[in-house]
Amino acid sequence: MRVALCQFNSTDDPAANLGLVRTRVAEAAARGARVVVLPEAVMCRFGVPLGPVAEPLDGPWASAVRGIADEHGVVVVAGMFTPSPDGRVINTLLVTGGGHHLGYDKIHLFDAFGFTESRTVAPGGEPLVVRVDGVGLGLATCYDVRFPELFRALADRGAAAVVVAASWGAGEGKVDQWRLLARARALDSTTWVLACDQSEPEGRPGSAPTGVGHSMVVGPMGEVVAELGPGPGVLVVDVDVAAVGKAREVLPVLANRRL
Repeated sequence: MRVALCQFNSTDDPAANLGLVRTRVAEAAARGARVVVLPEAVMCRFGVPLGPVAEPLDGPWASAVRGIADEHGVVVVAGMFTPSPDGRVINTLLVTGGGHHLGYDKIHLFDAFGFTESRTVAPGGEPLVVRVDGVGLGLATCYDVRFPELFRALADRGAAAVVVAASWGAGEGKVDQWRLLARARALDSTTWVLACDQSEPEGRPGSAPTGVGHSMVVGPMGEVVAELGPGPGVLVVDVDVAAVGKAREVLPVLANRRL
């Protein structure tokens, strides 16, 4: 399965961000990608009120992304915000195209490093695996990558690869943590980890998490197969699904669990 990770910065304008989605998906499709992964918060960046931009999955923004995916014959994964009944929003990872149109609601909210995502965002509660061309694709968002039990649960549900869409907050040691966590989660679950972050912003100070770049593809034995730098870019990688079975033969951590 050929997968593209598209690393860029979203703005606070959903219409402008839709233009970025259109450009990146077209580029990825032209390079043969079947699955196109975009970062968390593509619909609207963090640091601004999210309630006014939140829409349901059948709203105009997500429907437009579905149209772009169908136009290019790909499956698109993109971070957006949907309304929550309690007045907050839900940090939703949209999966659309190829007959799919559904969302994963971020389970673990980023109440860390001085940021309180739960103040404005309601948590999800259910892991999600979708099947694309017969391949199980698990979904995770940003802070989720710090929780190995989620990745094992996704593997138990049939995931051969896990998408991690992020708007990773900058700070001392945060790039090293991002790389370490992506590799560790691949080893925990013996799955591919497809970790797509927003690029490092230029000229946008603030306390909200934005991005550090370094989107990467990690193999099921924890090796970094390919990685971008801090700036915008598109990373295209052929994911060898058979490598998952081989990894689980030599490193049967899922089968050997006792807790």
